[in-house]
Amino acid sequence: MIRLQKFLAQAGFGSRRQCEELILEGRITIDGNKVTELGTKVEPGRQTVYCDDEPVRQERPVYIIFNKPPGVICSNKDNTGGRRPRVIDFFPKVKQRLFPVGRLDVDSSGLLIVTNDGELCNMLTHPRYEVPKTYFVTVQGYVSPRSSEKIQNGIWLSEGKTGRSKLHIIKRAKDFSVVTITLREGKNREVRRIFANLGHDVINLVRVKIGSLSLGNLKPGEYRIVTREFLVHAMGIV
Repeated sequence: MIRLQKFLAQAGFGSRRQCEELILEGRITIDGNKVTELGTKVEPGRQTVYCDDEPVRQERPVYIIFNKPPGVICSNKDNTGGRRPRVIDFFPKVKQRLFPVGRLDVDSSGLLIVTNDGELCNMLTHPRYEVPKTYFVTVQGYVSPRSSEKIQNGIWLSEGKTGRSKLHIIKRAKDFSVVTITLREGKNREVRRIFANLGHDVINLVRVKIGSLSLGNLKPGEYRIVTREFLVHAMGIV
């Protein structure tokens, strides 16, 4: 028997934390009985598990590297009530239940890992591994050496100070600056908020690297299927 949240994660219902939320929300049943306790265990193959009205079955894991275009949402459900394109809409031939590892906001683009392996998702997003992520960013205004130093030493946001980062200036002009920034955290819209804190609105933001994994020659909207071993090595989480 295995813990219910681990079984859900292995079946592609999200990261371990997301699966715990499904349990706490009372959306999971085992043999017709609603379950809300995180310590619950399940015996795969002998017990019937449902999430809402959908049967939970363990699937063959799949791992995808995707170049997300701007205007595409990472959520599998558009909470605005609209019909914006979703990341999962780009993989019609993949039958497994997919979700992105981490997020890129709707206006941002670039490298995204998509999978149905909740255990790997938990590893890739866990703070202990500090997987670096690099972004190519164009901002309004002139990013001064003083601002650059502040960003690299950490900026105070509403939930606390950001960790140290690496910033490289590619181009400075009076009206705009082009930089790359590498972070080891994953706060919500962190890059945009860091620059906004110093008076620089982000014009364009592209994630170009996660760990040692880069976009390569993938164009926006294109993807490549890889192995779990490839991702683990690229992320340095051995």
